[in-house]
Amino acid sequence: MKKSGVKAVMKAAHQELKRKRSVTVVYLVLRLMVILIMVAQFFNRNFENVFLCLLTLVLFLLPTIFERRLKIDLPDTLEIVIMLFIFAAEILGEIRAFYTTFQGWDTMLHTINGFLCAAIGFCLVDMFDRNERFSLTLSPVFMAIVAFCFSMTIGVLWEFFECAMDQLFLLDMQKDTVLSSISSVMLDPTGGNTPVAIKGITDVIVVANGEQIPLGVGGYLDVGILDTMKDLVVNFVGAVVFSFIGYFYVKGRGKGRFARRFIPRVLSGAEEEKQESEQTGE
Repeated sequence: MKKSGVKAVMKAAHQELKRKRSVTVVYLVLRLMVILIMVAQFFNRNFENVFLCLLTLVLFLLPTIFERRLKIDLPDTLEIVIMLFIFAAEILGEIRAFYTTFQGWDTMLHTINGFLCAAIGFCLVDMFDRNERFSLTLSPVFMAIVAFCFSMTIGVLWEFFECAMDQLFLLDMQKDTVLSSISSVMLDPTGGNTPVAIKGITDVIVVANGEQIPLGVGGYLDVGILDTMKDLVVNFVGAVVFSFIGYFYVKGRGKGRFARRFIPRVLSGAEEEKQESEQTGE
């Protein structure tokens, strides 16, 4: 993207924030907090966290940029939830180590992610349904199913990313789970396909470079499988919840205050022209 194009996008994003007062207040408060944390991390010479702060500041602008590019209007509630989600994941989760401090932090974020991705998927298919170039009328059930599938696909792709980071850079994004029992066909002394169970595991000793290292975690370490499945299950829950909301929203076509707080709205032709005039400053 050219420098002039970047400036235009940034200008459009800030114009959109000025139009929504509640969103602007949340945006400015979160932005200030991130900047203060970034300065502190810089003086602590923790440059990886400085990069995370910069990434967070960029991510805060994505909702308004998407509004301009896709010609949609994100409800204030949805936009605020997205910014709080970004702050909770990057700043609180990574820098403040909430992922390890609070046991359910990662679970909460994956549930919200399933909900938000379903909202995005619903908006995309709604844009297709309302496009005048197509003579299609999509049923509420079909739109809900597409939103659900879109959310689950994003969830699976994210787990692929976590697995790749763990394998390539040993980041441990797929957190381990301590188990007291396991069952595996690899323990079958006959070499067959009969699973052999071991129960009451209290400790595991790892042999590395000829040295025995007791893990001392109180059991067997499951290397991320259960964490991945838990993330997908809660993503499923979030996607199902929004799919039901989207279904009844389309069924009643705009009725229901709660649904309108989370359903992105496709702009009309007049609204698109007004948005373009604001963007160009005419």
